[in-house]
Amino acid sequence: MVAFARLAIFGFIALTIIYFCLSIYSRAVRKGKLEEWWEEEGQPGDREEYIAAGLRQYEGSLRRKLIWGVYVVPIMAIAAIIYFTNFH
Repeated sequence: MVAFARLAIFGFIALTIIYFCLSIYSRAVRKGKLEEWWEEEGQPGDREEYIAAGLRQYEGSLRRKLIWGVYVVPIMAIAAIIYFTNFH
């Protein structure tokens, strides 16, 4: 039981670090694309406003929600391994 608690605690910490790094990276990539699009579109309006509006739209996007898979997929895989190892 202690080994499982240790796995859960350190696993959660590792997944949290991975989640934050992936989230920051994804947001930086989106910001870079918004800056590129602003240049390509002939600089419509204020650059900072354009990027802020794009990032607000990104916050509600599917890609942002899929990053939560960093928690779901490994937990489900470990649960399946434990189940099939112990009960089959």
